[in-house]
Amino acid sequence: MLKTREVVRMYSIPIRDERVEELVTWYTRTLQRAVDIIWKNIVWEYRFPELSMRRGRVRVELGYKVKVPRIPVDRKFKKMLRDTLLTECPYAKHWVDAVIRTAYSIIESWRKRYLKGEAKKVKPRIKRRFARCKITLMKVDYGRKVVRITLKPGEYLEVSWRGKWFSRRVEGWRVGEVILKDDRVLIPFKKTEVYSVERVVAWDSNELSLDGYSPGVGFIRVDLRYLQSLKIVYEKKKATVQSIGKKELFEKYAKRERNRERDYINKLVKQITTMFPNAVHVVENLEKEDMVAKGRTSKKRRKRNARTPWETIHRKLSEKALVVKVSPHNTSRTCPRCGYVVKTRVGRMFKCPRCGLELDRQKLASVNIYLKYTKMWGLPHSREPNEGELWVGVTLNGWRPMTWAPMKGAPRTMKPRVDIKLHQPT
Repeated sequence: MLKTREVVRMYSIPIRDERVEELVTWYTRTLQRAVDIIWKNIVWEYRFPELSMRRGRVRVELGYKVKVPRIPVDRKFKKMLRDTLLTECPYAKHWVDAVIRTAYSIIESWRKRYLKGEAKKVKPRIKRRFARCKITLMKVDYGRKVVRITLKPGEYLEVSWRGKWFSRRVEGWRVGEVILKDDRVLIPFKKTEVYSVERVVAWDSNELSLDGYSPGVGFIRVDLRYLQSLKIVYEKKKATVQSIGKKELFEKYAKRERNRERDYINKLVKQITTMFPNAVHVVENLEKEDMVAKGRTSKKRRKRNARTPWETIHRKLSEKALVVKVSPHNTSRTCPRCGYVVKTRVGRMFKCPRCGLELDRQKLASVNIYLKYTKMWGLPHSREPNEGELWVGVTLNGWRPMTWAPMKGAPRTMKPRVDIKLHQPT
């Protein structure tokens, strides 16, 4: 099976030009003005409970009345917005179009988070200084390796990546929309890769491990205890220096923690893709805001959830391999053999009261994630090496991952004799 994936890499080129700083200042101020105008014209309307039919069952899409924002997108309003912003535009007109597109992107992002309960009814504020350049404002000379950016009619800015340390890495790649900062230019390079998918690996993200499942391999357990230890050590160091008011030392420890965490995750992702090349990695679409929000979980549990950077691991993995996200709903409570959903998740071992299947809950979740992606019903057969589980440790020197058999006394998987069946609606 062939699949395509667009790979994007962004590199920074230092630059010192007063014209860029002036453009960034105008762009940021105009972007905030565009957001203000769009926000002022948002219409708030009620959205009533909705029901839908899926697989022969009634599903509640929205269970209560809620007030939702409707963003103005009609042509008349956009023309008014453009004409208003053009009155104070000393640059090419396409820069105003870039501002409007970015403003709508910010408002749409706020709207999605607001409907999920992750954002308040507060107008977005532009805090970072940047200017996103449209393709129509750029001309790329791939022979000379130069990007020419139009500032004003007849006035240009040229940025070259010839001779840079990354120039060989992006040979044959195409250039995307450039982002201007006060002191540097960010150039994204894009390439489309075609994959011949050999296997599907489903991952359940846990506090101390990544638990995977693939029919051709069996169960996989990737150890994350080093990452947890690193987090705990630096939490104590930062708490100590914060209590004595050492701000500079606190920032030093925070930066060192971020660097070591980033280094570990990069090596982790590199070794996972080395072990499973040409694979589709299926992960959970986790909403970490719910896991660390006050009032929903205990303080101790929130602190432990905040330590594991699941989203960062998933994002880094998506940069090197094909990643698909599925809903985590009931993945650790559903029996993959008969489909029975238990009411609670108490205990490490799952036992189905209907068919008697016994399985570790983390392995159970990885199987259910695999079944959600493949849209199959029933536990598939697998050739399980090393008594049904492959343990993987991340080598901190960046070489190939360590693999070993399960530790003595570790829970072993059951082997139910079940055939693969497509789900038949009842």
